[in-house]
Amino acid sequence: MEQENSVNRGDRDWHDNEDEELLVAKEIESYREPLVMKRVNTTSQIAIVGANLCPIESLDYEIIENELFNQDWRSKKKIEIFQYVVLKWGFALIIGLFTGLVGFFNNIAVENIAGFKLLLTEKLMAQHKYYKAFAAYTGCNIGLAAAGGALCAFIAPAAAGSGIPEVKAYLNGIDAHSILAPSTLFVKIFGSILGVSAGFVMGKEGPMVHTGACLASILGQGGSRKYHLTWKCLRYFKNDRDRRDLITCGAAAGVTAAFRAPVGGVLFALEEAASWWRSALLWRTFFTTAVVAIVLRAFTEYCSTGKCGQFAQGGLIMYDVSSAKTMYGVQDMLAALLLGLIGGVFGSLYNYLVDKVLRTYSIINEKGAASKIFLVISIALLTSCCSYGLPWLGTCIPCPADLMASCPTTDGSGNYERFQCPSGYYNDLASLFLNTRDDAIRNLFSSSTKGEFHISSLFIFFAAVYVLGIITYGIAVPSGLFIPVILAGASYGRLLGRLFASIAKLDTGLYALLGAASFLGGTMRMTVSLCVILLELTNDLLLLPLVMLVLLISKTVADTFNKGVYDQIVKMKGLPYMEAHAEPYMRHLVARDVITGPLISFNGVEKVGNILHALKTTGHNGFPVIDEPPFCNASELCGLVLRSHLLVLLKGKVFSRERVLAREEILCRFAAFDFAKAGSGKGINLEDVDIEEEEMEMFVDLHPITNASPYTVVETMSLAKAAILFRQVGLRHMCVVPKSQARPPIVGILTRHDFMPQHILGLYPHVNPHE
Repeated sequence: MEQENSVNRGDRDWHDNEDEELLVAKEIESYREPLVMKRVNTTSQIAIVGANLCPIESLDYEIIENELFNQDWRSKKKIEIFQYVVLKWGFALIIGLFTGLVGFFNNIAVENIAGFKLLLTEKLMAQHKYYKAFAAYTGCNIGLAAAGGALCAFIAPAAAGSGIPEVKAYLNGIDAHSILAPSTLFVKIFGSILGVSAGFVMGKEGPMVHTGACLASILGQGGSRKYHLTWKCLRYFKNDRDRRDLITCGAAAGVTAAFRAPVGGVLFALEEAASWWRSALLWRTFFTTAVVAIVLRAFTEYCSTGKCGQFAQGGLIMYDVSSAKTMYGVQDMLAALLLGLIGGVFGSLYNYLVDKVLRTYSIINEKGAASKIFLVISIALLTSCCSYGLPWLGTCIPCPADLMASCPTTDGSGNYERFQCPSGYYNDLASLFLNTRDDAIRNLFSSSTKGEFHISSLFIFFAAVYVLGIITYGIAVPSGLFIPVILAGASYGRLLGRLFASIAKLDTGLYALLGAASFLGGTMRMTVSLCVILLELTNDLLLLPLVMLVLLISKTVADTFNKGVYDQIVKMKGLPYMEAHAEPYMRHLVARDVITGPLISFNGVEKVGNILHALKTTGHNGFPVIDEPPFCNASELCGLVLRSHLLVLLKGKVFSRERVLAREEILCRFAAFDFAKAGSGKGINLEDVDIEEEEMEMFVDLHPITNASPYTVVETMSLAKAAILFRQVGLRHMCVVPKSQARPPIVGILTRHDFMPQHILGLYPHVNPHE
């Protein structure tokens, strides 16, 4: 693998080392240590020390305005433009329908599988066969966990985890096909069902976001030659920009399917997932989430008739706390402040511990599939022991006399689990542990049940869920962070409500909601979207001021310690993510300061041999094209040409023996679709281009495929300003031009790699990263 020159590396985000063994292509799902770079010599070769990072490239969100594109755009009829617009809305509709169906299927499967497992355990407990009950409960959990781990380990390792960091990175412009592959979608759906049914302290909400994004990615491939899906209208979507918009709709649809929160789904995509946003995208995203909400509502009505299985209705019911009386005074405001502080501290500590656990698991997971499955089984065994063993620490509580529901619960789920207690009594810890995670949240959020859980039971449950949630995330099973965080936050929120019961006006169920909000804000660092999701989830608009206050305080407190959990995971995975703000030290540097290496460029009419040599000896994906006399009066920047476009042009062999323009011949020979971005399948490789020896001395005109309007910045522009422009516009290449006209027309090219702290601090090790 040849050494790359960062000056016009194109979109390669990291330098390749001359020794190929130093840069090993690892699985994208494995967690990475931070990259350490050092300056080697004046030729700006960068040695990567201790890096196990995939050579991930960037996506082309910029429209390539070359002559072929302009000709194609001018030739479009009104009916074709209408088809394009209708198809975008049609795909938004299909994404909403399929995501809603998958969300419904997940709920049905989890509720029934987990329900029958818990019912079997309860029957054995009722017969006082405690050891058999433990064996049945643990055996079911280990079997389900092993099946989910095997799916991840052998079919799609990228499906492990929640998938939200990967979707966030993709929408930032980072290309990694395995993240959104069909195999990943398959494992994400079924692995999530198996993992949640196995009793892990995890949720299916994060994986639903990834599932929605995968569905959108498959629809947005622009057709497929392999499967003979080559309709002309599908070709409109063979570009990264339209795929990005569809995947944004899919991510929002996933949140809606998980929480039944359509507005919250739109705001989640806006606040957390998407790096670029447009008003037209807002409308399509809102339409997609509305479709998901309608689909789920329709199936909720259908399942209410009992046709979805014995336990299926529970997964489609919101955590409704609207029946509680929402009245609060000064003492409740002070309690909300305290919850915000606790959530900020516990949330930042949670992120810190998750970081350490993921780094430890990465060592285990890299040993192979057997190690991954063994880790999954070990955590499943530990979780089963805690879920079955800790309720023995609880006491038997008499059933409330004025209770409308059955006590103890007899249908396998509910607020009052009998466990080992006699008739007429219930075990409050069993009501939390031996239930599905959704039912446990319902129990914690339940209103008008102030004395349902002992303070000691709430403390035990909080400690167990906090620890189990940390050690569970990172195993080879699709797992979300929302449910563990909500469970832990709701338990200490309800605990605080019990402590303040003598002076508080708020119901303890509402304190549980505020606790969940504080922990969510402390871990994920979202405010607006979380606020709306929680309000849609609980149907209690009167609690809006307190939820806003808690989220703001918890986020502010946690931000003083570390970053949000998804930002940390993106960094651990080594994904070159462009932040919304520039680092402070970038204000002291200019664009030319981070440009290294000699510039490789082409003439407007270039020799075929020169192009082929550059493609073979470099990994660059973008090359500046410079016009010189006799095609212009003086040397000038003609534009930028992509590697993929050069390969198509070379394969077409529109060559000439003389150094002349061949614009008309190329425009007649090729169409814009020939240069469209390939989907998940591979495009043309260098091995596909067969150039004969006599053709090496011939010439090819690059003007028709050159982007004549690339984004350029002057070399003296602040690096911070250039970084913000790069991210906001969604660029892959940024040309740096000289300030003086007497110099060559281009100084170099800035790519995503050049804005990474590892690269900048490697060039300037004495720069203080905090100033």
